[in-house]
Amino acid sequence: MKSSIREQYEQREDAFMSPFACPSSKSKGRSVAENSCEVRTAFQVDRDRIVYCNAFRRLKHKTQVFLAPMVDDYRTRLTHTLEVAQMARAISRALRLNEDLTEAIALGHDLGHTPFGHSGETVLKEIYSTDFSHAEQSIRVVKVLENSGRGLNLTGEVMDGILKHSKGYGQVLPQDPEELASTYEGRVVRIADFMAYLNHDLDDAIRSGVVRPGQVPVACTRLLGVTHSERATTMIKDLIFSSQAQDGRLNLALSADVHAAMIELRQFMYENVYRSDRVHQDFEKSKKILTELFSFFLENEPVLRQGLADLQMEGCITNGQPRERLVCDFIASMTDRYAMNLYTRLFFPSPFQEKVN
Repeated sequence: MKSSIREQYEQREDAFMSPFACPSSKSKGRSVAENSCEVRTAFQVDRDRIVYCNAFRRLKHKTQVFLAPMVDDYRTRLTHTLEVAQMARAISRALRLNEDLTEAIALGHDLGHTPFGHSGETVLKEIYSTDFSHAEQSIRVVKVLENSGRGLNLTGEVMDGILKHSKGYGQVLPQDPEELASTYEGRVVRIADFMAYLNHDLDDAIRSGVVRPGQVPVACTRLLGVTHSERATTMIKDLIFSSQAQDGRLNLALSADVHAAMIELRQFMYENVYRSDRVHQDFEKSKKILTELFSFFLENEPVLRQGLADLQMEGCITNGQPRERLVCDFIASMTDRYAMNLYTRLFFPSPFQEKVN
């Protein structure tokens, strides 16, 4: 019997990939069994499902750092996601890992991100639950919220990578195995996410005038480079050439100098950009918007149901979730402009218009 295109591709993967890679043929599968595609591998299917889902499209109007920028050149959550995917694929290709698995994780890693960037996440921690995180919300998106409540039925490897991509202000690759993705592809995405936001957030901060090029620590520019391209190239190559097989595992690592420069750059970004007066002022505004929207929808279930239907998420209502959970899902799924327009419509008076006969 002639093998399918997918099976031929899987055979090429098995022959080419590093022993540390996760070949498509070795996937743990999906929570709901389904027939394999004749053309695409399991991870290619996952990538396509993510790209075509509603939550992925909404990323184009979600803040990366600067709130609802009017200048088109600033990064959004979508362009951040694409830059992570690009960097992660380059690393995985060089290390002979599974590029399709890497790309699927990278494209899905921020699906659960809130409007107004990390400001929105902080607000939901305060008004909904201290346990709220965009990584766990991303899993909820692909398991419960998409596809009218049926989810995307992704493979276990992609779900694991999405859940464990986030580091906040913690270690890039923690020592605790429980905090690490089970695949090296997932771990690569975690590092690429760090590399990407350090680079493009600095680029946007300089473009906006929040920081000046001369303020960036000299050690960072000397070791990493001055431009976005130089920094990205330095980081990617350093990770590739510093990572080595050791005791039967792949030790993903950065050289001591480059790692120290990246940590110093992150510290600079937190002190001068993420916690700057300009970003903090926007946080206070977004906090007011989301807090008042949250309270409103807790008290107005019919309007909440209509809002969930507007975002094609009405299927989650039938799952017996508490109203607070549904409101959180609704708020987290909003784009910046949707939240601001909705707030205006609900809380701002409308100009009186005289009726014309």
